Amino acid sequence: MEPTSNEIDREFRFFRTYKNGRVEKFYTTHKIPPPNDPITGIHDPTRKLPVLFYIHGGGFCFESAFSPLYHNHVASLVTEARVIAVSVEYGLYPDQPIPACYEDSWAALKWVVSHSATNGPEPWLNEYADFDRLFISGDSAGANISHHLAVRVGPDGLSGVKVNGIVLVHPFFGGLKEDDEMWLYMCPENGGLQDRRLKPPTEDLAGIGCGRVLIFFAAEDHLREVGQRYYDELAKSKWGGSVEVVEHEGESHVFHQMKPDWEKATNLMKKFGSFINQK
Repeated sequence: MEPTSNEIDREFRFFRTYKNGRVEKFYTTHKIPPPNDPITGIHDPTRKLPVLFYIHGGGFCFESAFSPLYHNHVASLVTEARVIAVSVEYGLYPDQPIPACYEDSWAALKWVVSHSATNGPEPWLNEYADFDRLFISGDSAGANISHHLAVRVGPDGLSGVKVNGIVLVHPFFGGLKEDDEMWLYMCPENGGLQDRRLKPPTEDLAGIGCGRVLIFFAAEDHLREVGQRYYDELAKSKWGGSVEVVEHEGESHVFHQMKPDWEKATNLMKKFGSFINQK
């Protein structure tokens, strides 16, 4: 007999699958249209600004660069840090299983870098972007992807740009059975629990293609322990850069987006901005 539409096969934190192949997500993502003027807010057109390449979270299966949550968050970062931001819309499970998220983000980063000679397809990047000050950042799943982009940039860098640093907000790096099983399920061709995208090996940490890393932790975050492991392994590696940690007590995963006006969320944003503008 053919399986019916309501026979559950697997259930994870963010979705369940059915034996007939249907996937039911537990969260929906509302999208808003992009603004007509991408350079709104640039008050000094003669000054080039740092570039923030931002990768949204969402467990590799939901959320969007076009959701109000992330649109507002990145817009606030633009204001706080005085940067040009490129927010990435990458492929999500189940329409595009992992590794689409990594490959799409890498393609988007290379697209941004294509403007470094001031002859790229987007005039506002040609005109206003300072490619000697490029930063990669993301939260949760986006922080995971940010790390892997920095590894892919590597010690030799990308021609025409300088990746100054990465900012990892409440990062996901495996180590929790439920989340690990979900990631492996979304990535049909995986290397098991030791997959370097899930658990970065020492050689990857040593080859991060920037000189500075900032990691934000939330003390009550279920990913706090695995984030600490990443920090410890990075500190022990032969990377040679500087890593800084900021922890917010009593807060949970991505609290700053749920409560953007909260004092600790404001603190996070200010620290984010000062890291980018550090001389």
